Amino acid sequence: MKKLFPVLLALLSSLLLFSCSPHPEKKPKTTAEILGDPNYQAISFGAYRELSREVQPSIAQLKEDVKILSAMGIKLLRTYNVYYDEVENLLKAISQIKQDDPDFEMYLMLGAWIDCKNAWSDLPERIRHEESERNAEEIARAVELTQQYPDIVRIIAVGNEAMVHWAWNYYVEPGIILKWVNHLQELKKTGELPESLWITSSDNFASWGGGGSEYHKEDLNQLIRAVDFISMHTYPMHDTHYNPDFWGVREEEYTLSDLEKIHAAMVRAREYAVTQYESVVDYMLSIGENKPVHIGETGWATQSNEHYGHEGSRATDEYKSALYYHHIREWTNQAGITCFYFEAFDEQWKDAANPLGSENHFGLINLQAQVKYSLWDLVDAGIFTGLTRDGQPITKTFNGEKEELMKTVKVPPTDIEIQARKKQN
Repeated sequence: MKKLFPVLLALLSSLLLFSCSPHPEKKPKTTAEILGDPNYQAISFGAYRELSREVQPSIAQLKEDVKILSAMGIKLLRTYNVYYDEVENLLKAISQIKQDDPDFEMYLMLGAWIDCKNAWSDLPERIRHEESERNAEEIARAVELTQQYPDIVRIIAVGNEAMVHWAWNYYVEPGIILKWVNHLQELKKTGELPESLWITSSDNFASWGGGGSEYHKEDLNQLIRAVDFISMHTYPMHDTHYNPDFWGVREEEYTLSDLEKIHAAMVRAREYAVTQYESVVDYMLSIGENKPVHIGETGWATQSNEHYGHEGSRATDEYKSALYYHHIREWTNQAGITCFYFEAFDEQWKDAANPLGSENHFGLINLQAQVKYSLWDLVDAGIFTGLTRDGQPITKTFNGEKEELMKTVKVPPTDIEIQARKKQN
């Protein structure tokens, strides 16, 4: 017993030290553990307040945004490029918060923007099989930031909707994305990037094989084999105009109340997203691969004076947006799918010439620091108490009056109206 006493004393001392430590060190979760865990909610993030991205959000503003999102249960942010200062400042903001609170968790899927040659130019021809010289700089900067903040950057996404054919201004062939994914995977093998870092590309469901056969190329197959997971996009809201067969009020629903008609349409919108997700999974399995598939983007705008507004498919308002948000979160949480919901905050630079354009109104929180109907319950729960955005407390749109909100909500067109509209187009 005497021989055991020093051992027992040492063990007791170490236990006391651990229990008395104000911040006992805990093992951080791996990317594999974070993705698919509903306790690690994800969102697409941009912090721009002004009409131009030339006005960069400050570190103080980014800290405000990160704390708001953290209060909502968000722990994984998706960014889109490293060309501007926003992402570097975001990493600094998160790092500074973590210094004050070592238990604070916020991680990034860091986007590296990819363009074809002559993208966004006045030149008449975009060269799809060649790439912009800027791409190499974008990848190099993404690598540099990941090396500086390996505890925060958990994923690098090469390109955003860069392979989908309707992105005519900049899209590239899959081989260009594959080149950079392989480059990053090689840096992991040589130890220049963390082995735990996951690499993907974030693109439309069709680009991942869920669309037509024109996308089914060997380079795509090789890309699917090269990434650590697939990050796919699905946007039923856009297809209420472009492919509206799932939308509207069906003949058997004519006798329902207006609210019931809206709810039925939004359930179909969710099922439409599920179908697109499953189409990507099916294609991946068809080429002999089986790896995680997560949602890099999906969302529903709350305002539009274009195809999706009251003169179009009548899809955009805060009520329908809230239904879609909750439908998607419920499905993905239950299915173990990470969903980078698009997006956290409204950003008015996206369609600066048209303030009512839908691209400006995908946020869950608007530029007046008001949460939209999707999150009213979080205001009631008090999770935003003491938090501000640009000095403004977090409040509700419509002053929290649902009756006023519902005055802006229109019933989708009937299936007969939709078919007539399609013939006119």
